[in-house]
Amino acid sequence: MKRKLIRYNIPAFLFLVAGSAIMLFPFVWMVLSSFKTPADVYAYPPKWIPSSFKFDNFMQVFDKIPFWRYYANSIYVSAWQTFLQISISITAAYALAKLEFPGSSKVFAFIQSSMFIPAVVTMIPLFIVVSSLKLVDTYAGIILPQISSAFTTILIYSFFVSVPNELLDAAKIDGCNYYSMLYKIMLPNATTAISTATLFAFLSHWRSYTWPLIITNRTELRTLPIGLKYLVQETSSEYQLMMAASLMAIVPILIVFIFTEKQFVRSLTLTGLKA
Repeated sequence: MKRKLIRYNIPAFLFLVAGSAIMLFPFVWMVLSSFKTPADVYAYPPKWIPSSFKFDNFMQVFDKIPFWRYYANSIYVSAWQTFLQISISITAAYALAKLEFPGSSKVFAFIQSSMFIPAVVTMIPLFIVVSSLKLVDTYAGIILPQISSAFTTILIYSFFVSVPNELLDAAKIDGCNYYSMLYKIMLPNATTAISTATLFAFLSHWRSYTWPLIITNRTELRTLPIGLKYLVQETSSEYQLMMAASLMAIVPILIVFIFTEKQFVRSLTLTGLKA
């Protein structure tokens, strides 16, 4: 029996190893290329290991564009957007999952249907609204239109629904109000969903390009994805600098993933989500 299992597991194991290698290849190539000299970048056949590790590539990125400014803008904007989005998603999910009010099913159906509307369709109406509020070229104009998400609301809602109503009834008897039940019962039971939603939200905002480009005209307000585009224009043939900038750009994503990785894997196990 064990031999049969091993025999059937070997192809699956080899398939997973091959898939992992394919997915890791671009990342490994980016890391190694960020330390290469121009000669190594254009060498044929391609060289995996740099002939000498050139740390100066990272410093040259700062000379080409105001990298730290773009970096700080992205961190500031993404952090606020993620915080506000998760806060709104938590309160909306709590109301839809556990509070009874007229039209709740219709509201939930509307939130679900909004997931099928392409973001590009809403760009012009959003810009008109933001412009009328005189928020063009402001941090508020970048942040506020991007803080609602049907996906994170539904993800957290799916966990809130699974919390037994008996816990809430017992809390009411003990004198808890709706806010106390949210903070003392619902949130501790949904840390997995909230961590996963936070990861997805931060990733989405960190890589956002179109909306910050549309709503800002001043260079000092622009975010890192736009800055990387400027770098490509400045260094169209210096691929080692592009790789160095890209490597620095993914650091915050890796940090957020490290802190949420356990909860993210657990959410995949509990919900059956496929990565």
